[in-house]
Amino acid sequence: MPRYALKIEYNGAPYAGWQRQADLPSVQGAIEAALAKLEPGPHTIAAAGRTDTGVHGLGQVAHCDMTKDWDAFRLSEALNFHLKPEPVAVVGCAVVDDAWHARFSAQARHYLFRLVVRRAPLTHDAGLAWRVMQPLSLEAMQIAANHLLGQHDFTTFRASECQAKSPVKTLDRLDIEELEYPGGREFRFHLSARSFLHNQVRSFVGTLERVGAGAWAPDDVKLALEARDRAKCGPVCPPYGLYLRAVDYPADPFS
Repeated sequence: MPRYALKIEYNGAPYAGWQRQADLPSVQGAIEAALAKLEPGPHTIAAAGRTDTGVHGLGQVAHCDMTKDWDAFRLSEALNFHLKPEPVAVVGCAVVDDAWHARFSAQARHYLFRLVVRRAPLTHDAGLAWRVMQPLSLEAMQIAANHLLGQHDFTTFRASECQAKSPVKTLDRLDIEELEYPGGREFRFHLSARSFLHNQVRSFVGTLERVGAGAWAPDDVKLALEARDRAKCGPVCPPYGLYLRAVDYPADPFS
């Protein structure tokens, strides 16, 4: 059976996350339903990351197995036709080896979190960024973020229901940039690692926001990390500012 890699973009607002669920809409379910319109029978796709309820995808990657040989471009076009009007789009499609796996072949995952500081509610970016009203210090947040880089036991920043075998992960990047935004400022958090714990990114950003607002000192993040205690984590920020931006593989199947 030929295998295809799919690069997928989606607005996570209408979905109870990536993973298929019996009674709730999911991104996986929407794509599998579109596949079933192309070839009969149940379809099961695997993804690089199982994003949570409300989290968006800019470069999610999944793979599917088909019974017949499809031209990759025609497959993506057919899927996009049958995905309408769902806010899901296949933006890349490529034939891959049978041993290639969207999750297990991945070498790194890159996330983006958008935080907007302004008094007025968001209109065009409603549901696409987290709005806070108090000014934030970029310098303080970046100093605090640097404490999280490298290999650590991230128990403090791990959801209680996380199913990962170990809380030890290596964070390769946590950079924050500040941009102009109409009526305010936007902070973009860029995070990279081979893999992440459940709610790890949102726990980081929620905690760093407290640092930026002056409620925490930068070194408080180091103390929280070393405590290895979930109760020491700052507030977990909402999901709608979070995006799975890209996934790296030994060879880019979409190049």
